[in-house]
Amino acid sequence: MPPSPENEEGAGIVVTLDDLLHARRMTLTELAERVGITLANLSILKTGKARAIRFSTLEAICRELECQPGDLLAYKPQDPG
Repeated sequence: MPPSPENEEGAGIVVTLDDLLHARRMTLTELAERVGITLANLSILKTGKARAIRFSTLEAICRELECQPGDLLAYKPQDPG
């Protein structure tokens, strides 16, 4: 099994889709319809359980939310000690 995107020490990629949706007053269902992906797949991304994202999907999400990829994804470094 591949490693989790967030390991036991708490480091990993953080998805801030909830914050962006809230700021844009948009539902996950509305974004899924606009982007053309299933609600289930978008939910997997939102919860941080996705293993990968296609650039075309990332581009579509950024287009609809009027954001940059860095607004959607962040790296949380490992806590020391």
